[in-house]
Amino acid sequence: MKTERHYLLNIAVIVAALGYFVDIYDLLLFGIVRVPSLSSLGLSADQIKDQGAFIISIQMTGLLIGGIIAGVIADRKGRLSVLFGSIILYSLANIANGFVQTVPQYAWVRFIAGIGLAGELGVGVTLVAEILPKEKRGIGTSFVAGIGIAGAVLAYFISREFNWRTCYFIGGGLGFLLLILRISVFESGMFKRVKSMEVSRGNFLMLFNNGKRFKKYICSILIGLPTWYIVGILVTFSKEFGEAFGLTEKVDPAKAIMFAYAAIAIGDVLIGFISQWMTSRKKALYLFYAMSIVMLVLYFMQDGGTASQMYWICAALGFSTGYWAIFVTMAAEQFGTNIRATVATTAPNMVRGSLPLLTLLFYWLQRVFADRPSSYITAGWVTGVVVMILTIVAAYFSEETFHKDLNYIEE
Repeated sequence: MKTERHYLLNIAVIVAALGYFVDIYDLLLFGIVRVPSLSSLGLSADQIKDQGAFIISIQMTGLLIGGIIAGVIADRKGRLSVLFGSIILYSLANIANGFVQTVPQYAWVRFIAGIGLAGELGVGVTLVAEILPKEKRGIGTSFVAGIGIAGAVLAYFISREFNWRTCYFIGGGLGFLLLILRISVFESGMFKRVKSMEVSRGNFLMLFNNGKRFKKYICSILIGLPTWYIVGILVTFSKEFGEAFGLTEKVDPAKAIMFAYAAIAIGDVLIGFISQWMTSRKKALYLFYAMSIVMLVLYFMQDGGTASQMYWICAALGFSTGYWAIFVTMAAEQFGTNIRATVATTAPNMVRGSLPLLTLLFYWLQRVFADRPSSYITAGWVTGVVVMILTIVAAYFSEETFHKDLNYIEE
């Protein structure tokens, strides 16, 4: 009888996990080196805050566009074609990132890197979900996400030892090393069968021309919304929030990101086993949503504390959002093989791509509450209330997919 360990040692699972590891290293690196890199380009503290938010938004826009491109190609040409192409693109982009001299150059390179990074997780999860038996999918995809998210921890420690430009060169080098490992991975059998059929594959418009599919797709996106609200706003701008809370020490956002992602990695592995134990994806999600709400309350109750307190709260917030793997797995499980990679790739990147909208809401609310002494804090928690309401409603209307057979197509 095959054990969980046997399935986790599957070459596709291992390579998908390492691919996501490099993906997260590159994706979070800007947040970690934001302050020193923009300072070296001659920006002031206020410019670093504003231009940093701009560059993150541009990177996420690249992820949004790249997610659509990668998903369509993966369903039309194959899962492996995207996994090879994406890693080449974002590795070259990260090497180029080490040479930027201006903010516009920085933004353009992060945009290109975002396009390349977009296909890594969704296509990897799709491949793993189609290879493993349905009873083990949650554990396999959680392993991929748990190992992958640890890439943020590596990025933090690398940033402590090397110049920010060297950090980007290392990211590009890791990508090319992974490319060698990827040669040993085989294509999904489910995709091969569908490829031989006369059926529409990778048709992004299929998600919008049918009411039931459209509802499933929107819900698939919204259930992951809190992850990038917490990481992209609360953790990334923990330095600015710390100042607004009147913390007695200056917060290092790179350290906050490291704490958050170390905890996310633990949560992502754990939720796979919790989902397995509960035999339910949705129950596991509700449990982590409840933890997120509790930790959000604690985050905004900070008043004159310490930087260490902020780091531990960021870690607890990170753990409570450790459902990225289940969220992407649910997206993959809700749709047929002919558009599964399109959904699994676009859904997480729609969430990442929502960060510019959430940032706009956050800044707009600051103007709305400008007459209050704590407009920055008020705007932050109001944005969180909106996000959590949307997410819980979407989860309620989402399909339970734990026992679902994935060997079918969308007509």
